[in-house]
Amino acid sequence: MVSLKGIEGSEGLVTWSLQGTREKNKLLSNIKLNLLGEKVLWFKQNLDPLRKVYTPQEVQVLIENYLARFNEELEQIQLKHSIGKRKNRQHASREDVIKLTIKREREESHTCGLEIPNLMDPVQLELLKTWSGELRYLQNFKLKRFSEKNLEEENRKLNKPMKSIQSGEIMCTDASDTLE
Repeated sequence: MVSLKGIEGSEGLVTWSLQGTREKNKLLSNIKLNLLGEKVLWFKQNLDPLRKVYTPQEVQVLIENYLARFNEELEQIQLKHSIGKRKNRQHASREDVIKLTIKREREESHTCGLEIPNLMDPVQLELLKTWSGELRYLQNFKLKRFSEKNLEEENRKLNKPMKSIQSGEIMCTDASDTLE
């Protein structure tokens, strides 16, 4: 069961009534939509405006940059810890939230993949570039899960040596694959 404790706007909700359940579900779906909107907005802001389509390797680099987006803030918190002579952690809650988010997203990236707009589709990329940031238009995006393993496989497929047929035999760019 999801708790509404500490969520803005949840005060006075009676969750065992039908109206309270509807309100709770609406609030939780809005939270999920905001999180997805923040993720998509980060990718929109970090796109190359001149690029028409991304390769799997470039998507992988963009995902790594996304996973490292909190590094500067964590360094600032560590700097504040090193300067102060107090033993308590001044920004403990923010630091814990960041570390949990990084851990969850990195694990998601390694296993099932991060769900982001399909940057390898030119139509979706153009739609993302022209998106104004309104959450109601998030439903227009075709989200795709990109895992490290899948991106490496797609990258290998694109970089596979091309075979050509010359005078009845198949020639490869790699000498070990020559067949007669």
